[in-house]
Amino acid sequence: MLFTRTDLDGVWLIEALPIVDARGSFARTFCIDEMEALALENRFVQHSLSRSTQKHTLRGLHFQRVPHREVKLVSCLKGAIWDVAVDLRPQSRGYCHWTAAELSAENMRQLYIPEGFAHGFLSLTEDAVVGYLISARYDPDAAAGVRYDDPALAIDWPAKPAVMSEKDRNWPLLAECEFHA
Repeated sequence: MLFTRTDLDGVWLIEALPIVDARGSFARTFCIDEMEALALENRFVQHSLSRSTQKHTLRGLHFQRVPHREVKLVSCLKGAIWDVAVDLRPQSRGYCHWTAAELSAENMRQLYIPEGFAHGFLSLTEDAVVGYLISARYDPDAAAGVRYDDPALAIDWPAKPAVMSEKDRNWPLLAECEFHA
């Protein structure tokens, strides 16, 4: 596995290093030893899947409030997505900045997102399936979000969302959020 720091402290792009032969390929997507060596979370209590049937479906930007903050390890198992992490840690140098990566079944990349970040993605293909390893139990009372199109964040989405939930469409702007990240 290849771990690459992103421009935001704590966010890592993780790439599988497949071994290819006549049968196809084999690659590790998680290794506790490599995670521990980088002091990354390696205890995940939940694995979730989302399926976006239509191209340009937007999900996010979501986060869990204190004390239920969570680390996410995100991968795209089918299709492709534009995956975004937004730093909501007020004491961070990267506060209110975002980073993104294209994750796909083809490139087998993962995005490691630490506590204190909002997360969202835009499907780049039809029938995109996304897997999340999550470090904390979900608490619906701690669920929160921020608007995907907040001018204060100026996220450069690769396309205009075609499908999204009303909840995601109506999250507050960052200035209106009480996220206690």
